[in-house]
Amino acid sequence: MLSNVEIQNIIPHRYPFLLVDKIIEIDPGKKAVGIKNVTANEPFFQGHFPGHPIMPGVLIVEALAQTAGIAAAIQEDQKGKLGVFASIESLKFKQQIVPGDTLRLEAEILSSRMGVVKAKVLATVDGKTAAEGEIKFAMVNPNK
Repeated sequence: MLSNVEIQNIIPHRYPFLLVDKIIEIDPGKKAVGIKNVTANEPFFQGHFPGHPIMPGVLIVEALAQTAGIAAAIQEDQKGKLGVFASIESLKFKQQIVPGDTLRLEAEILSSRMGVVKAKVLATVDGKTAAEGEIKFAMVNPNK
């Protein structure tokens, strides 16, 4: 389990773009399960959409990517590296995310070769699939 403060020691994201509140399960280099508590005061709800607030799909994907990035970056040989998107593959959205939802973010690392990580990702709310697919990201040194 990782707190929000511990997450910030692993990945560089900060509010309002840190989209993982805590990690409830971690197996470094293999899997991470995170939680995002979606609240009505999220800044994106002001414009997406007034009167019918829905969490943007791209931010759900970003939350999943951050969860996968934590699973990769927590490894000793990856410390200090940044995961940057390489591709989003066969990702599907199946349910809208609205204020009050607790988004469960699951990321399973499928492969990691030459700094490129492939992960299977799944977002659920109350046990129902909200989004699922595969993503790839490159672990890079942010100082170069």
